[in-house]
Amino acid sequence: MIRGWPRSLQLRLALRVAAVYIVATVIVIAFLMSRAFDTARSLGDRELVGRANDIARYVSVEANGLPRIDLPPYMSEIYTSRLGGDIFAIRGADGRIIASAPQEFGDLVATWPRAAAEPVHFSVRLGAAPNGYDGLSIRVETIGGPMSVSVGRSNVNAAAAYSLLRKFIHDTMWAVSFLVLAALAFGVLAIRSGLKSVRVVSEMAASIAPHTMSVRLPDKGLPSEIAPLVSAVNRALDRVEQGFSMQRQFTANAAHELRTPLAIITAALDEMEGDERLAELKADVARMNRLVEQLLRVARLDAVVLDVTATVDLNEVASGAVASIAPWVLTRERMIAFKRSDIPVHSKGNAHAIADAIRNLIENAVVHSPGRTEVLVRVCPEGAVSVTDRGPGVPAADRERIFDRFWRRRGTQFEGAGLGLAIVRETMRAHGGTVSVADAPSGGAIFTLRFPLARSEA
Repeated sequence: MIRGWPRSLQLRLALRVAAVYIVATVIVIAFLMSRAFDTARSLGDRELVGRANDIARYVSVEANGLPRIDLPPYMSEIYTSRLGGDIFAIRGADGRIIASAPQEFGDLVATWPRAAAEPVHFSVRLGAAPNGYDGLSIRVETIGGPMSVSVGRSNVNAAAAYSLLRKFIHDTMWAVSFLVLAALAFGVLAIRSGLKSVRVVSEMAASIAPHTMSVRLPDKGLPSEIAPLVSAVNRALDRVEQGFSMQRQFTANAAHELRTPLAIITAALDEMEGDERLAELKADVARMNRLVEQLLRVARLDAVVLDVTATVDLNEVASGAVASIAPWVLTRERMIAFKRSDIPVHSKGNAHAIADAIRNLIENAVVHSPGRTEVLVRVCPEGAVSVTDRGPGVPAADRERIFDRFWRRRGTQFEGAGLGLAIVRETMRAHGGTVSVADAPSGGAIFTLRFPLARSEA
């Protein structure tokens, strides 16, 4: 790619169309100007040749055989009026000046070679006249034989004609430029409309996530240059979905197969009596049970779409979650408190999944809190459930990464496999809500689940 060249396909096409229009406009205007001036010169020559022929029509022959010219009054007025600015001279075959206006021009023409059948242009300045004259000389057949007729007009008249011509060209340039700009605007709109299907496909591709791997990009109505790329992306999505499916199936199968032997080991250990080593072994098995349960929850979240259409009261769900996990919290020598909202807080969702998310946050808070401290669970009227601990808090740089699966901060010795918070985020995503973490006012961290409120039914 050329450095500095825009990456937008729409902008590239628009720039190319603009370049073509600008070049075409310059060529058209140059052609019009050239043709206009050529046409003006041609018309001027035709007029002068016509005048020469008109003058030659009034040539007659006297009794003595010498040619003479008798111009009608209107033509005499043209060539004798100082305001007309026209000059002429006619020479006989012998080179003698038969008539001229003014006389000075006739004296000058007498020194010129006789005219030919093709016009010969001249440009002269007579006496103290401020303006010169442009004209032509041509041989014309008359009653008195072939004669040379020279006709000219003042540059003032020619300048006026060319001024009108330049104004016409100027107006034409503006009109053509406006039409080109209008055509360019319509061209850009046409390009944008033509690329609408590409933008739609791009937006769909950007929305594809691990939980929407079944979505495929539409290939109907696309430009032929884009359709192969979309087909290739869809085939790649097929392969990725197959890989995700195999991974989820493996995780679910492995976790399911581990539950039975772990349950047998747990039961056997509970019946045994021993020292601290046995207690440590029981704790390790308990952690393995917890990991297996989390793996199964992750597999279910990936494979099954949650039914979030029921209306749930966040007060009741959070209260049930706190009550179910309170004994475990007390065995860890922590305390737990619950503060409900003063009014019912209803949201559309899955009560079991929401309760599981709250329990995961409570477990995370207990693990990271010092002994004999309190974990507070609060329900807010605006549709939020918060869990506050007294632990070390979460650094700002890690507040997004802690929700990734299997992520654990380096150097930490806390139990767990890094799946609890990932399950919370997936649960909130399925409910159209969010989960965030911030510093608690009294120290520690505060995790907040925000749910969209359910509309009250009349």
